[in-house]
Amino acid sequence: MDTRTPDTAPDIIATTLAGFVRQMRLDQIPPAVRLRAKYLMLDAIGCGLAARCDPFAKRFSETSYALAADAPGAASVVGFTRRLPVRDAAMLNGVLLHGLDYDDTHMAGVIHLTVSVLPALLATAGQFSVSGADLLAAYIAALEAGARLASVMRGGLHAQGFHPTGVIGAFACALAVGRVMGLSAEQLVHAQGAALSFASGSLQFIEDGAWTKRIHPGWAAQSGIVAATLAAHGIQAPQAPYTGRYGLYRIYLDEAARAGLDPTLAIAGLSIDGSAMVWQTANVAVKPYAMCHFVHAAIDAAIVLHRRGVDVASVSDIEVLVPAAAVQLVCEPAGHKRRPENDYDAKFSLPYAVACGLLRGRLGLKELEPAAYRDPQILALMDMVRYREDADSTFPRHYTGEVRVTLTDGTTLRHREAVNRGHVDKPLSNEDVHEKFMQNATLHFPPAHARALSELILGLDALPSLTGLETLLARDPPDAASARELDVTHA
Repeated sequence: MDTRTPDTAPDIIATTLAGFVRQMRLDQIPPAVRLRAKYLMLDAIGCGLAARCDPFAKRFSETSYALAADAPGAASVVGFTRRLPVRDAAMLNGVLLHGLDYDDTHMAGVIHLTVSVLPALLATAGQFSVSGADLLAAYIAALEAGARLASVMRGGLHAQGFHPTGVIGAFACALAVGRVMGLSAEQLVHAQGAALSFASGSLQFIEDGAWTKRIHPGWAAQSGIVAATLAAHGIQAPQAPYTGRYGLYRIYLDEAARAGLDPTLAIAGLSIDGSAMVWQTANVAVKPYAMCHFVHAAIDAAIVLHRRGVDVASVSDIEVLVPAAAVQLVCEPAGHKRRPENDYDAKFSLPYAVACGLLRGRLGLKELEPAAYRDPQILALMDMVRYREDADSTFPRHYTGEVRVTLTDGTTLRHREAVNRGHVDKPLSNEDVHEKFMQNATLHFPPAHARALSELILGLDALPSLTGLETLLARDPPDAASARELDVTHA
């Protein structure tokens, strides 16, 4: 007789995800979804290469190599010749791929999964003789699991001050790594139970533009590696990590948020035989801007008004309609959002996003440099930006945005973006993603290097080994000056 209580018996979510992740085969996945998954990986690698020479990359790489001390380097790091121990490599790769805030987002889950799952898999690939097909299958399986776990919460983690990427990412990475390690379904349940003790990620960085958000996907990757390894060595972990008395959905959400939850959505359409009725990988949005996803629709709306010829010198008022869930991240405190102190402040500033779109008609990486967000014209426009919660928003399905500009003569101009660009309902095509990759990958590396990486990643499922890909990824920028500036402390 099974004497376990409902809080100690394996929960249906953990067991279903374990079975699905373990059994899923590439031939069960529609070809278009497999192809899109490779483009999502390509996009993330491009973001990492673009970040290689940023100040945060220098500081985090110095920290990673200091933590590693004299430990042997077993895993590659994007854009760095020198290797790191597995967990440190996963950590730094997560920081690099997510650091510009230019990486993909699963919209319903409000979560960045590629930048945690892919670093976890790249770091462990060498240990377990992983082929390209193995990596692709584990990546998709983990994305499917993580996207569903996050979607249950409908953005509720943000309201409680948690970053879903760090919290849910730990579970997704544990499943991904557990798959390539060949864990049994029972061991995968233990891996998820162990991940519950590691899941973390505070939104306090919003208050002062701190760099700690960049840590979250790398920490999730590292945590997933540890959780799977614990399970592989027989460490007993909680069997009800999601539905238990102190499980995920009870400890990370308050009573009001829990009231409307349906935890079974975490396994909706999934089977323990590895099949799925709907593939959430196809619902991952690629970012057109290196900004918080909550401001993307507003940026596009502002750019449309710019192209219509709005005279910014005649603007007297700017009202922006945003989803209620966006307010605490990109609108408040209003005074701070109108005066970004660094690029991360700017990335989470609705006033800057709209002012930049109206004045310049663009918002690229150059617009996130200090001279851009401290421009007197920009500051004057930011002072006029006010927000209102959008009662007609379809969030979390779409991240809507509407900009209403009033001129000094009383004329009102407005434009609404009901669906944010990049969303599955208004997607960036694979060709668009490839163009974005080439732009990012060639900021510090030659075009030939970028093209070679692209060819390997898009042909991933045909690679018998990942050695060639790892070799290409683990290269310093050819610019000796930038390489010396970043790596002088690593000698």
